Amino acid sequence: QVQLVESGGGLVQAGGSLRLSCAVSGRTFTSDVMGWFRQAPGKEREFVASIRWGDGSTDYADSVVGRFTISRDNAKNTVYLQMNSLKPDDTAVYYCAARRIISTLYDAWGQGTQVTVSS
Repeated sequence: QVQLVESGGGLVQAGGSLRLSCAVSGRTFTSDVMGWFRQAPGKEREFVASIRWGDGSTDYADSVVGRFTISRDNAKNTVYLQMNSLKPDDTAVYYCAARRIISTLYDAWGQGTQVTVSS
């Protein structure tokens, strides 16, 4: 069973940066995919970015391309989300999640970390 613990959220002004971390314990197979999602008040949860443990291939939502970067440190079993040029619309609870590459469903989730971007 995989456990995910996010950290790094906080309050930042528009244009600023934050780096989120997701510490992973339990299952960490090279075939796993790690994802970041976010949910703003009154909105549905949405995909932000993902990365494959094995080869590091990444995918991003159009809204964050060029501003956010997902990465992983295999030795530390940690996934990061570097967020630059933050906008008030990026305000949300950010969640780390994991899935097997053979599945489309993320079956493990962290507790979330709040990111608030002030204008």
